[in-house]
Amino acid sequence: MLKGIQGKLVLMFVLLILAVMLVFGLFLQIRISAFYHDSFLQAMRQSFSLELTNELQTAAQSEDSLTELDKTLALYSGRMGISTNRNYYILSKKTAAVLRGSDNVTALERSDNMLAAMAGKTGDYISQSLPYVDYAIGIGDNYIIYIKDKKEEMFEIMRTIYIIVGQALLIGILISVVLGFFLSRTITRPISNLTTKAESLAKGSYDTIIEVKAQDEIGKLAATFNYMTSTIESTMEAIAQEKNKLETMFRYMTDGVIAFDIDQKVIHINPAAQSMLKIADESTLVFDDYFKSLGVDICMAQMLYIDRHATLERKLETNGKHFNAYFATFETDEEKLSGVIVVLQDITEAQQLELSRREFVANVSHELRTPLTSIKTYSETLHAFASGGDEKKFLEVIIREVDRMTRIVRDLLALSSLDSKKYAANFEFFSLNGLLCDITERLSVDAAKRNHSLEYAPSTSMPDIYADRDRIEQVITNIISNAIKYTPDGGKVEIYAGYLYNEVYIKIKDNGMGIYQKDLDRIFERFYRADKARSREHGGTGLGLAIAKNFIELHGGTIKINSQYGVGTEVLIKLPIPKKDDPEGGNAF
Repeated sequence: MLKGIQGKLVLMFVLLILAVMLVFGLFLQIRISAFYHDSFLQAMRQSFSLELTNELQTAAQSEDSLTELDKTLALYSGRMGISTNRNYYILSKKTAAVLRGSDNVTALERSDNMLAAMAGKTGDYISQSLPYVDYAIGIGDNYIIYIKDKKEEMFEIMRTIYIIVGQALLIGILISVVLGFFLSRTITRPISNLTTKAESLAKGSYDTIIEVKAQDEIGKLAATFNYMTSTIESTMEAIAQEKNKLETMFRYMTDGVIAFDIDQKVIHINPAAQSMLKIADESTLVFDDYFKSLGVDICMAQMLYIDRHATLERKLETNGKHFNAYFATFETDEEKLSGVIVVLQDITEAQQLELSRREFVANVSHELRTPLTSIKTYSETLHAFASGGDEKKFLEVIIREVDRMTRIVRDLLALSSLDSKKYAANFEFFSLNGLLCDITERLSVDAAKRNHSLEYAPSTSMPDIYADRDRIEQVITNIISNAIKYTPDGGKVEIYAGYLYNEVYIKIKDNGMGIYQKDLDRIFERFYRADKARSREHGGTGLGLAIAKNFIELHGGTIKINSQYGVGTEVLIKLPIPKKDDPEGGNAF
């Protein structure tokens, strides 16, 4: 019976009555207990007025002090409410032994209030857990007046209240059972009818209509059910149409789409993904195992628990083709993740075009070296024999532009060798601290020309690093030179270096013009210049930072730039430190 709504409604009424009566009884108990304790404490404080205290002090100093104290307390016993349940005692202040009392008790339990009176204080603490209340006050140097009430009167009142509450509870439960039974029938009958109709609706019978007989909440529920039936019918038709649209879109998308559930199994894959990855049976795919076999560094746990709201991009190569793979989680609601979606883009053609472009740039750069050398040689010869001022000026422009083109060709060739992984690195152990000192000393002349302050301060003792000294020198020199060039006259360039967590770091900081935030994401792109006019004025090619990034990554390190326009720029370079007995272990080359 309790499994149905009718039984639950009856039980709810019973529990409601039970809860109300229990709370009421508990409230009465607490209030009566508090009232009794407060009344006792107030009576004691009023009884032990200044008048009684003075009389007790006088009696305590008399020759027969116990007798005098007993007489005085007996005289005021009516005011203190002394009875069979409440008694007074005269105790020794040193041992708390009973000397006299209003009853025949010869020993008492030592309470906190006794201890307070022995310490010279008034013991008026009320404990809710003890079966008695007491009050203790010291008189003179030898006596304690102790009042103890057994709470019998309070307990009797509470027993009477419990009997009354229990009787009311039984009557209330009986009434609630009867009323709950008849009231619940008016609710459960229409609900039973609704249940039958809902079962028909669940089976796909959308022509189910319920007759509305009342205008109350049950009647409104029946009308709402009829409206819901028609809405569900139209919604199911719309969902079927959208499903067909989505299936058509997925089927004819040029990008591959694979959806995995949290168990790493495929729940959807479109034909484009099957064709790209040559997948014959998707039911055998497991997320971690499959992408690990393709050499992709990713796992389901990372997506679900670490990068749950991020989109991760990875590159993969299979079947002679190159793909960009985008990984993102999807969820059924805001709390629960349901799996990971992978979107594949075929970039094979773009990769081939990029490779062709780089090969073209490398070939052109290589072919330009000889004519540029010839042009510079002849220009310098003509300049040496030129007699007119205009001729020398024109030839100087030619020589300057040839030098600029030569620098560009040199940088392009360096990048091409890095791209083709044909760069010949000369790795050795050397002192980074010594290198930085040499660079700072060499560039201090350029800094002095612009009234700059160039300072180097190693923050910790640094071990030797295993790297290509010339390339590291080239990178650091390039960055410090940029700081000197793009800092207004009278600026400050600071160089810091240190050793932390098996890495050395070099920090180059200036208070120059800075870089706009929108340019920072592209600052390492080839030929990208944040301030094109100023870069061209200083002879910049837009390749220096791209080369620096490639050289640092060749050593397994990182380079990062933080800047704020008008405030300054900070470049942070980190390089790993391998063990000397395993020099190959700490560098990615």
